[in-house]
Amino acid sequence: MPSVPFISIVDDDEALRSSLEDLIRSVGFRVEGFSSAEAFLRSNQVEATDCLILDVRMPGMTGPGLQRVLLSERAHLPIIFITAYENPDVRAQVLEAGAVAFLYKPVYEEDLLDAINAALERGNLSRQ
Repeated sequence: MPSVPFISIVDDDEALRSSLEDLIRSVGFRVEGFSSAEAFLRSNQVEATDCLILDVRMPGMTGPGLQRVLLSERAHLPIIFITAYENPDVRAQVLEAGAVAFLYKPVYEEDLLDAINAALERGNLSRQ
């Protein structure tokens, strides 16, 4: 029996993080939220993560900064970026570095779930 995918959310907005956790749990995935990139890196969940939902702008390390750290450590997690700020340069940068999607807040449930499914599919293909 295949394991249930594990989704990590890194966003400094506690209300949004909690809402996303509830949504993701409601469709049957395991999920854990982190308030910062640093907290995610300190956790024991990096290797267990099948898909990472990542805010662009946060105090401390930014989402693109975390993406660079993960890539430098050869942790090729499928990443979905979310942001409230339109920045075409950042969008292009993170997508070119391999992000699966770049979504704007407020995030529509269907768009997020479609992106998660695409990320999980990409992750499954990279493991084969």
